[in-house]
Amino acid sequence: MPLIEKRIQNPVQIERALTRISHEILERNGGGDNVVLVGMHSRGVPLAQRISTAIERFEGIKVPVGKLDIGMYRDDISEKGSPLMKPTDIPSDINGKTVVIIDDVLYTGRSIRAAMDAISDFGRPSQMQLGVLVDRGHRELPIRADYVGKNVPTAKDEDVQVRLMEIDGADEIVITTNNNDMGDKT
Repeated sequence: MPLIEKRIQNPVQIERALTRISHEILERNGGGDNVVLVGMHSRGVPLAQRISTAIERFEGIKVPVGKLDIGMYRDDISEKGSPLMKPTDIPSDINGKTVVIIDDVLYTGRSIRAAMDAISDFGRPSQMQLGVLVDRGHRELPIRADYVGKNVPTAKDEDVQVRLMEIDGADEIVITTNNNDMGDKT
């Protein structure tokens, strides 16, 4: 089945969005001293690292970055079988800190709920915030991002793919649509 791809953000636009998110995190939290960024595998991890680097450029402080695997916390494990586990590494004590969960795309909210459950096993932050590069809507749970790079209203049959240099060899955001109904008209 051929897919139609439409690029909606290029590397410059992604960098601008991450710079804005970095400034918003600093503004909302009175700086970065009490902040820990936790990137969700896979693409949330390099996004969190990029945000930490931007904050270091602006403020001269290194905000700790953690890596989080939510595989064992998902509510659909029985449907998908055993998850392929990636390392979880929370590099500092999160008790009393502001933990900003970073992910690439916010869709139903189920992954974020799992991330909040997982983080709670590592300590009790003073608050959890959420930063995403793309919010595509269609929430199934009452979860809202505090920091959003781009709101992208989508149809349920569309897919938003964030591609990052660290994982995919390119920085771009694309919407893919299955070409079932289009025949050879494209």
